[in-house]
Amino acid sequence: MGRVAEWFAERVPISGLELRELTNEPVPNHLKRWWFCLGGTPAYLFVVQIFTGILLAFYYQPAPNTAYESVRFITEDAAFGWYLRSLHKWGATLMIAAVILHQMRVYFTAAYRRPRELNWVIGMCLLMATLLTGFTGYSLVFEQLSYWGATVAANISDAVPVVGHVAKRMLLAGDAYNALTLPRFYILHAAVLPTTIILLLVVHISFIRLHGITELDDGAASQEAGHYDFFPDHLLTEIIIGLVLMILLSVLATVLPAMMGPKADPLVTPEEIKPEWFFYVSFRWLKLFSLSFAVLSTGFIIGAMFLWPWIDAALRKITRNEDISVYIGILATLTLIGLTVWEALATH
Repeated sequence: MGRVAEWFAERVPISGLELRELTNEPVPNHLKRWWFCLGGTPAYLFVVQIFTGILLAFYYQPAPNTAYESVRFITEDAAFGWYLRSLHKWGATLMIAAVILHQMRVYFTAAYRRPRELNWVIGMCLLMATLLTGFTGYSLVFEQLSYWGATVAANISDAVPVVGHVAKRMLLAGDAYNALTLPRFYILHAAVLPTTIILLLVVHISFIRLHGITELDDGAASQEAGHYDFFPDHLLTEIIIGLVLMILLSVLATVLPAMMGPKADPLVTPEEIKPEWFFYVSFRWLKLFSLSFAVLSTGFIIGAMFLWPWIDAALRKITRNEDISVYIGILATLTLIGLTVWEALATH
C-alpha cells in the first residue's frame, strides 16, 4: 500500500491537507437551516435525471411511429422500467420546483445585489434551461396532451415579434409538427439542454466560490454569527438531504408511478389541453388576455427578472425603501400561486 500511495503521490502531487484547504470553504451558520441550502437539491436531482435518462435512452426510440410504443415497453415490459421512468418523471418535477424555490430564496434574501448581479443572471438562465428541459421531456412520450401541448407552444412562439416564426421552425423542424419534430425534441432534451445546464452550473458555482455565500444581515444572522467548515460538515448535510430526496423519489415513484395516456392523434384535438404544472401560469395568462398581449407581457416579465438586480437598485434609490423588492416579490408570488391553482382547478 505504501508503494501504491507513493506512485499516486508522484503522479498526482496533491496532499490530503491541500485538498481539504481547496474544498473547505467557510460556510455561514445560517446554511444549517435546510431551506437556505436549496442550491444543492436541484444539482443532486440533476444527477438523478442524467442517470435515469441514460437508462431510459437504451429503450426509447425518438420517432412518431415508435416513440409511444417504446415508452409503453419501458413502462409495462422492461425490468424495473416503470420505476426508472417514474423516478425520472418525479425527479424532473422536484428539480423544477427546487430551482424555482432556490431562485425565490435568492430573491427574498437579496442575494442578487452587488457584486452578485451576474450570478443572478446565470441563475435565471438555469431556470429557463430547466423549464425547457421539462417541456421537451414531457413532449417525448408522444401522448395526446404532450403532442398538442407542443403544437400549442409552437403556435404561441410564432406570435413573438420578429423572431417568433424562426423560433417555431427551429422548434418543430418545419412549419408544423412533422416526422423530424420528435427527434429534434430528443436531441434538445438529452444533449443540448443538459450540456447547457452543466456549463451554466460550472459558471454559477465558480461565481459562488469567488464571491462567497451571501451573509444575512438580519436578526437571525446576529444570533447565528460565524461559520462552519464545508468539508465535512456542510457536505454531510447535503448528503443527508440527498438521501431524504432519494427516499421521497422512491415513495413517489412507487405510490404514484408514471402512467400511459392516449397515443397522440394529429386528427383529433382533445377537449381539454393542459401543459405540465410549471406552465400553468403561462397557460392561464394566455386565457385571460389576447395572444399578442399575453406573449409580449410574458416576455417583458421574464426580461425584467433577468435585469432585476439593476431594477432593484433603481427602485431603492427612487423610493428610498430597502425592502421594496420584498413587497413586489410577495405580490408576484401570490399572483403566481393564484394563477397556478386557478388553472389546475379549471376544467377548460
